Amino acid sequence: MSEKFSLSIEDLHVSYQLSGSAGKNKIARAVDGVSLQLHPGETLALVGESGSGKTSIANAVMRLLEPTSGKILLDGVDLVPLQGSELRAMRRNFQMIFQDPFESLDPRQRVIETVMEPLEIHGIGENQEQRRVLALAALAQAGLRPAADIGDRFTHQLSGGQRQRVAIASAIILKPSLIIADEPVSMLDVSLRAGILRVMADLRDQLGVSYLFITHDLSLAWMFADRIAVIYLGRIVEEASAVDLIENPMHPYTKALVSVIPVPEAIEGASRTILSGEIPSPSSIPSGCRFHPRCPLFRELGEPEKCLNEDPLLQISAKSESHLVACFFSDPSKGDTQ
Repeated sequence: MSEKFSLSIEDLHVSYQLSGSAGKNKIARAVDGVSLQLHPGETLALVGESGSGKTSIANAVMRLLEPTSGKILLDGVDLVPLQGSELRAMRRNFQMIFQDPFESLDPRQRVIETVMEPLEIHGIGENQEQRRVLALAALAQAGLRPAADIGDRFTHQLSGGQRQRVAIASAIILKPSLIIADEPVSMLDVSLRAGILRVMADLRDQLGVSYLFITHDLSLAWMFADRIAVIYLGRIVEEASAVDLIENPMHPYTKALVSVIPVPEAIEGASRTILSGEIPSPSSIPSGCRFHPRCPLFRELGEPEKCLNEDPLLQISAKSESHLVACFFSDPSKGDTQ
């Protein structure tokens, strides 16, 4: 029997044609061959710097932009070729929590109207009163109580944390199998973040929903996710369980990200790796390994020619079949230095 996935992304490519004189005839390869699988009820964190392609993947899965090529299978159905009514019917199965609750909610609507709107779009509920009951239940599930009082307010009358909880209620009311959370707590005060993540975790346990959790904060991914995939310049460079990736990072990029995670007390002998330069433009991807211009290991090994000419594939490491890495010289299975 084949393994069941809530979401399966297969060789996804997303490219943009640049405009203007500087970008004439240039293509930006924002997502350059990404494959990911997400089990039912699982949280997979997608981690990387700004410009790495995280949000392009999210928007492609949500069909907010058209993939250049590849497959996006949701519960076994490929979303890429779907259009019109077929795509709308599938949308109830995948929802999104956006980064900015101040911009993602309509200030002209009361909270209850915002949460009821997905039900109206998909024709769920026999009448407005039944939809109101469902909306109040979703608000309560998202931790907004008393739900009736919150439901009668406008969004400008809510705090940032309350607004994001409204966005969560709007996402769960259709009982989707997948929720894409794009930096869902980055716009909130630190004091509010734990509460929002706790609500999301409780809903995962109660509803069995899967999360594709997008963040630039590796410490958040460590705390919230079951697995972590690290993306650099449109490619996954390492993937493993959250604990394994943090305790045993293999790719030089992941090692640098892990080294700067804040800890309560300085660890004796620990050192931080500060990467030089910035992530290159997706319209000018370096030849060979795309990370080599910033890679400390590349310099330590005397700039191996292989790194300059070949782009390493994501492969199973010697440490574990569930730990994948894309580096020529960080995997002991290849007989090279670690």
